[in-house]
Parts: sequence; C-alpha cells; structure tokens
Amino acid sequence: MRTRAAVLCAAAAVVAGSLTAVPAGASPRHTVTGAQAAPAGAAAAAAAAAATASAASVGKLTWKKCGTTDYPALQCASLKVPLDHAHPHGKQITLALSRIPHTAQTSQGPLLVNPGGPGGSGLTLAGFVASALPKKVAAQYDVIGFDPRGVGRSSPALNCRPGHFDAVRPDSVPSTSAIEQANLARARAFAADCGKKYADVLPHIDTVSAARDLDVIRQALGAQRVNYLGYSYGTYLGAVYAKLYPQRVRRLVLDSIVDPTGVWYENNLNQDHAFDDRHRALMAWIARHDSAYRLGTDPEAVEAKWYAMRAALAARPAGGRVGAAELEDTFMPGGYFDGYWPHLAEAFAAYVNDKKTGPLVEAYDDFGAVDGSGDNGFSVYSAVQCRDASWPRDWNRWHRDTWAVYEKSPFMAWNNAWYNASCAFWPTGTLRPVNIANGELPSALLFQATDDAATPYAGGVTVHRLLAGSSLVVEQGGGNHGITLSGNACLDEHLARYLTDGTVPRGDGAADAVCERTPDPKPLRTKEASAASRGSTLHGLLGFRG
Repeated sequence: MRTRAAVLCAAAAVVAGSLTAVPAGASPRHTVTGAQAAPAGAAAAAAAAAATASAASVGKLTWKKCGTTDYPALQCASLKVPLDHAHPHGKQITLALSRIPHTAQTSQGPLLVNPGGPGGSGLTLAGFVASALPKKVAAQYDVIGFDPRGVGRSSPALNCRPGHFDAVRPDSVPSTSAIEQANLARARAFAADCGKKYADVLPHIDTVSAARDLDVIRQALGAQRVNYLGYSYGTYLGAVYAKLYPQRVRRLVLDSIVDPTGVWYENNLNQDHAFDDRHRALMAWIARHDSAYRLGTDPEAVEAKWYAMRAALAARPAGGRVGAAELEDTFMPGGYFDGYWPHLAEAFAAYVNDKKTGPLVEAYDDFGAVDGSGDNGFSVYSAVQCRDASWPRDWNRWHRDTWAVYEKSPFMAWNNAWYNASCAFWPTGTLRPVNIANGELPSALLFQATDDAATPYAGGVTVHRLLAGSSLVVEQGGGNHGITLSGNACLDEHLARYLTDGTVPRGDGAADAVCERTPDPKPLRTKEASAASRGSTLHGLLGFRG
C-alpha cells in the first residue's frame, strides 16, 4: 500500500496556514445529529475517557479562503492536538484541515474524507468529493479534508530520509547476495534515520492516535456526530474510529476495504498475488489491442516481452533513470486504476518496438518517481504500519516468504517486500491491531471491487461480517481501487442515497447489491479514450499502496 508521488492529473495545491480560532460550521439548529448511544466495551470507554480528558484543550476553528481553480470554495484551518492523547495537556502537534461548507438550509453535519495511505493528504480530496457528489447531496454537508498527523501541511511533517527512492535503486529481485544486502542496507538506513530524526514522535504515529485525532476534529467542529468517507487505508482508520467512538458515528462509508485481520504483514503478501493478476490483466488488454501496440495477440507472449524489457533495463536503465525497480514502480499504478493502462502500454510499445526510452522515462516521471511529497508520504506510511502491528524481525522469514510468493506471482513480490522492509528494523515497539468488530453502529455502507489488488475482495467480505448491520455493494469484475465517484453510476447512486437519508441496499447473499464494472479503457487517440479517464482525478488523489 503505497502513497503515490507524481500524479497524472494533479489538482492544485492547497495551502493551510497556521490559523487561530472562532466557531465554525452550521449553527446547532441547522445540524441533524440524532440521539446518542452510550459507549460500550473497554475500548470505547477508554476512548471516551481520553476524549473527556482532552476536551478542555480543544479549540474552535477559524476558516480562511484557500480556494483553487478547481475548487474555489475551499477553506482551510489548522488545529492543535496532543502528540500523546494519554497526556492531553502535553506537547501539541498541528493538523491541517480543509472544508467545502454546506450550502443547504439544513446541514447533515461534517463529512470527513480520507484518501488512504497511510500518508495520503486529504486537503484537496474535500474539494473533489464535494464537486463529485450530486449537488443536492453535497450541499447538505460540510465536507472536511485533513492531513493526518505527520502528513503534508500538518506539523511536524515527517521526512525520514529524503531521496530514499532516487533512481537508480538496486534491482528489487535479489538474484545475488550482494543485491539483497544492498537493499537491506537501504531498509536499515531508512529505519535508523527515522528513529534519529523523530525519536519523540514515532511512538505516536499510528492508526489509533490518528483515530483519536478525528475525535478532536469532531469536537472542534462542534458536532455531536460525524459522517465519514474513507478509501483504502482510510477504511481501516474509519473502522478504528468507529470502534473507539461508536456513539460519535452518524454515517460510515468504506470504499476498497483493508482486511483488518491481516494488518499489515499478511496483507502485503496477499497483495502480491492480487497485483500479479492485475498485471496479467494489463498484458491481456494490450494483446486485445495489438493493432495499437504491435506487441502480439497472445497475453503470455506480451508478458514475456515485458519481463525481457525488465531484464534489459536492469542491465541498462532507460535514460540512466529507469532500471528494473523503477519499471515496477511505473507499472504498479496500473494495478490501482486501469485508466493508466493506455499510457503504460504506449511506453512499453515504444521501448520494445522502436527502441525509444523517452516515453518510458516520461511514464516513470508521471507514475513512479517520488518527490518530496512522496518522501513524506512514505515516511508516514512506514511509521504507521511499522507501529500498528508486529512484523517479523528475523529477515530470514521475509526472505523465505517472499521467494515463495515470487515463484507464483513475480511482478510485485520483491518490490513490495523492500517497500515494507524497514519494519523489520523499526526503532519503536509495536501495538496490537484493533479488533474492529462492531455491533453499535448505524448501518455502514461498504464498497468493494472483486478484482481489487491493493485491498483484495476478501477484506470487504470480512468487514461486512464484522460490522453488524452493514451493507456491501460489489463491483463485479472490477479491478480498480477506489470505485465510488469514479465514473460508475450504479455505485454512485448507492452512495448518494445513503448520504441523503441513510438508505442502504439489503440482499440475501454475500453482497447486498452488485454493480457492473466500469468498462475497460481504450487506447489513446481513440474516440472513446477520453471517457476512460473520468476517474483519473480521484485516483491521482488516492495515490498508490494505500
């Protein structure tokens, strides 16, 4: 689960300054809140106690204009929260927030949105969600984006080892001991640098702490309850918040769902197989469009050409920048969103057929290269995942498990292992994963594609079972990651109905409703190509590996 560094269709940057406080949002008489249930269970009781302890220090918010060309109504604010929620009056850190205010006479309260990661910035996502929802629905909500602790314009923003992903890195596949040791040295160095720079912060960069931040945001907004829409890792964050504060949840939407029973080592191994399937789906799509790409009509033959390209780049990186590891970084986004397939296929064909490296370097810059924002995202990603749960500390376990996966699913196995390898050497202790099982929530609405690689389908089924009364909407045959507000009208209708009045579908099977998948994209320079890019804005905001 990786945070993307470069975005094909990037939205304009949002600037959230350090702001002071006055009351914000709709007046209480215009806010629908509903009756509050008392918290139950030890986790909820502890959360309520922590919220009570810190309530005195929660300020209000001052919203100032920070609109962009795409989202002119956007407003920004900042909020102080405790670094350690067990000591609410101790050291404070700052969260950056964004908002599109409601415009309807009656508000349904705040709708917090999160793009995943961990490490993804949610500031611009608020503008996107408000613009992508039907106007009558969006008008009823204050859509609230935020940079979680450590991310983006929140402070401090982590950047453990700038340039960690600079090209050209060692080949991800450790075909020799020297290559394996080089990659291990990188992983150890990243963990050590993070520990040196952020020794006092790292023990508090985790999902539970971020979930407690959400409740401070709720208090600062003056809301008794919040609505929440989370994608990818944001589904785990939302489910953990709901576990800690069930009485504070009004509506809960989880899209592309993390399996909470595999946090995080097992989930990454499961990803490897799913991403290999998606890579092969891309190869099959290229074969079906042989007239455009001239790479052959047999998917296996096309795949063989891709691996031959990989071997050639391992020996001689394209433009001195795209080696084997960088090629994997470039094509991995195709597993998240098939709207990228035409761009990736063009670069692939140009290299194989015409010996041109320029398109491949351009594709790497668009999809794979990591900038400062990506360095920050990866730092937070590592800090959260390495802290959230225990990881094998014996590298022999990683070595053995990854080679076993590689034998069946070679595309991403080692790349993903090295992306997470710092957790084998992480300088903090670890927490236990949260059991998100919950029988105290209003009906939650879940969305899952059957062929999602980043968060495989089983995770959606598991969370559907764990959240009593939830409803699962499935995109049958869909492989994209992040499927609502991305061009599928059937999915979006379910979302709009739920946000309007809480209506959820009810069915007899594993899924409560099934939608047809979004059609495959078309090659570039065809009449249909533009329609296939409708979801690119969302997927640029969601990022990769999360």
